[in-house]
Amino acid sequence: MQTRVERADFEDWRTAAGEAVKVLQAGGIVAVPTETVYGLAADAFNAEAVAKVFEAKERPSFDPLIVHLADGGQLERVAVVPEDIEPVVRKLTANFWPGPLTLVLPKREAVPDIVTSGLPTVAVRVSKHEVMRAIAKGLGRPIAAPSANRFGRISPTSAAAVQQEMDGRIPLIIDGGACSEGLESTIVAIEPGEKRPTIRILRPGPVTREELRRFGRVVKSGRVTAKPEAPGTLEAHYAPATPLLLFDQPEDFVPEEGKRYALLSYRGEARDGYLHRHDWARVGVLSPGKGKLAEAAIRFFFALRDLDACGVDAIVAEPVSEVGLGSAIMDRLRRAAAGRS
Repeated sequence: MQTRVERADFEDWRTAAGEAVKVLQAGGIVAVPTETVYGLAADAFNAEAVAKVFEAKERPSFDPLIVHLADGGQLERVAVVPEDIEPVVRKLTANFWPGPLTLVLPKREAVPDIVTSGLPTVAVRVSKHEVMRAIAKGLGRPIAAPSANRFGRISPTSAAAVQQEMDGRIPLIIDGGACSEGLESTIVAIEPGEKRPTIRILRPGPVTREELRRFGRVVKSGRVTAKPEAPGTLEAHYAPATPLLLFDQPEDFVPEEGKRYALLSYRGEARDGYLHRHDWARVGVLSPGKGKLAEAAIRFFFALRDLDACGVDAIVAEPVSEVGLGSAIMDRLRRAAAGRS
């Protein structure tokens, strides 16, 4: 299969979106830009099309997909909003949609079981990327779209990264430029409470725990199971082909003789304890000198992919503070380390 790339530039993005809609209407799959990472899209109501997503990604059938809507008005087509959590769902969607927040809700029968991996719930969100929303609107149906990479590998934040992963596996990539957030959406499940609802974070992301606290009691899910209850929540995920090492303290890193190491650094500064501990073959810096978590999040997958391609024996990652976006970055680092250590 030959993979075609259509550029969705500022002047002509509607034409590219129309090309994607044609592929989806014909039961095909296409890589599409979102504000978080690039997704591999299929008509969510077409089980055969969704099966092509699993096949192209080599994704196990037990890992469910996120369903993307053109707008919040489509929510009732795919999900049931229980009366006891309806007020908080309404507040969350009003504040964070369109945007990088995914809600896990009871699913409608119209959603094929392959999308939810047989779970009684469906994960839904509305992207704020205008091209993705135009594609969903043009199709007129919800879109199932996990990240556009082979299963367990580094998520793509550019069309070039998608092509590295999926060239020859899919017919079309829509190039909408670099992703503005750089990390996958926050996924939450909502449970009723006597005084305040409980918002359970299944996967940290750009919408932070601190932001969610305005709307309920926030807890982080501690459940680790062989079969995930939401997309992107497997213990091992987002992994480079090169082993990634994550330590509690810089002193815990003891290089093996004869091996070459790269460093994934937060600020690229000696004060963080890693830069001068070794003669690194390569150093990738997430937020040079600034230590800005938002910048680090945007650069995270790009920098990890770059180090993965530089031919070292292992990548050592500096930890970041687990506040705000730092929680999402550390979540991805732990899963990447679990996947290749």
